[in-house]
Amino acid sequence: MNLVIFDLDGTLIDSKRDLANAVNATRRHAGMPPLANERVYSYVGNGAPVLIRRVLGPEAGEAEVQEALEYFIEFYRDHCLEFTKLYAGVRESLDRLHDAGVQMGVLTNKPVNISRFIVDGLAVRGHFRAVYGGNSFDHKKPHPIGVETLMAECGAARDATLMVGDSSVDIQTARNAGVKACGVTYGFQPETLVEPAPDLLVDRMEDMADWVLNRRNGKQT
Repeated sequence: MNLVIFDLDGTLIDSKRDLANAVNATRRHAGMPPLANERVYSYVGNGAPVLIRRVLGPEAGEAEVQEALEYFIEFYRDHCLEFTKLYAGVRESLDRLHDAGVQMGVLTNKPVNISRFIVDGLAVRGHFRAVYGGNSFDHKKPHPIGVETLMAECGAARDATLMVGDSSVDIQTARNAGVKACGVTYGFQPETLVEPAPDLLVDRMEDMADWVLNRRNGKQT
């Protein structure tokens, strides 16, 4: 394995509380009551515009959604590192892969500038060849353009590339790009990691790192 591509929310970072706070601040701004945090978490994964459409409900008009989206992004940018942290074992796993010469990237549907700000703030930006967000390309995940761009930039073959994520969006992205997929069970939407099924399912990021490094060392696990 020469390239590992990571989702961000629910995979590398536990951002649940900051996202829920930003969503409910946006609903307050729109004169709406707050949502339960667990409900907010279930809406995450398809990018900020889809998230805001979901939390405002089908009765919200396009102008209302756009105004709320702008408020959400501004609020979230100012508060995105209040509670957000790396999941246990992530920093150590990134260090191991980096030290072994594995190329890595981030591909998320979160806006790219906020994504890079968070990765910088958590002091792991140097591990990644690139950090791409939902507005980096003409299409978001599960479209394969982000994976294909990273493969081209890193000179990685499809059979040497792994996509790691916490939801079916990430697994479908890997399938669309023709690369292997790893699902993590500790994230936002582990219940979606059924169809399509990942090639590898782990409870800890360290287990994914072990799998990649074993394959690089000629051990098929």
